[in-house]
Amino acid sequence: MKIEALGVPDAWVCTPRVHGDDRGAFLEWFRGDALAETTGRRFTAMQANHSTSKRGVVRGVHFADVPPGQAKFVYCPVGAVLDIVIDLRVGSPTFGAVDTVLLDDVERRAVFISEGIGHAFCSLRDDTSVNYLVSSVYDPVAERTVSPLDPTLGLTWPADIGELVMSDKDLAAPSLDDAARNGILPFYDACRERYADLS
Repeated sequence: MKIEALGVPDAWVCTPRVHGDDRGAFLEWFRGDALAETTGRRFTAMQANHSTSKRGVVRGVHFADVPPGQAKFVYCPVGAVLDIVIDLRVGSPTFGAVDTVLLDDVERRAVFISEGIGHAFCSLRDDTSVNYLVSSVYDPVAERTVSPLDPTLGLTWPADIGELVMSDKDLAAPSLDDAARNGILPFYDACRERYADLS
């Protein structure tokens, strides 16, 4: 597995080696040892999530309070998504930076994002499935959201996708500025302390 840093620090894209023959294909979509060696930190999956989405569904921008936060390893076994990571850590030198990765059932890439980084995706095909390994169990009290339509974030959604479909929760999510004013964004220093604890 090839693991490369993204433009948003503390996020990586993971590209597996796909072995194909006349039977189909085989790949290792997650390698904890390779991830730890590249990132310099532990990632222990405490929960596995699975979503299915029709074309045009946007999920996110989601993150969790730090500490403890929630690191994610995101993989798309069926279909395709435009996956987006956003540096939401107040005080980060790259606060507001955005990176995008195409996750699909051809290249079979995945993304790993550390605690405090925002995550969203847009489904590019009907019946798209996404699997998430996460470092903490779901806690509705610690779960946070920022609007994926906030012009301050400047997220670019595919022009040919048509009308975006979102949950009521995501539609009602605060802007980045409102989230900062309300003190719900993670702090860079707290995130760095968390990463050090996991190194």
